[in-house]
Amino acid sequence: MSADAALRAQLETLAAELVHRVERIDAHVHHADGPPSQDFAEQVTERENDDVLGALGVDARHQLGLVRKALARLDSGDYGYCAACGAEIPPARLAVLPWAELCVSCAERLERR
Repeated sequence: MSADAALRAQLETLAAELVHRVERIDAHVHHADGPPSQDFAEQVTERENDDVLGALGVDARHQLGLVRKALARLDSGDYGYCAACGAEIPPARLAVLPWAELCVSCAERLERR
């Protein structure tokens, strides 16, 4: 298997896991499938749980978007190159963040803004 094929498989597996995670989160949000509990204390607990699940869902959807963008960059031949300066992104960075679109220097510059 070529390096690109292995990378594609890794990214597609990660995307599938994230889709599954989003589906599980959506299935566990209490108010999506019925009225809230009659007990006020239980309503508060359900609301807190829904808030946490909502935040986890937002994070998973964001990460899924990053993975899909990485797959698109792989298709276009831009994967592994910084979107800001065009420099090659070090393999060690891509091993940790396979969806990275910026080199370390450009990412740090962006964070300082």
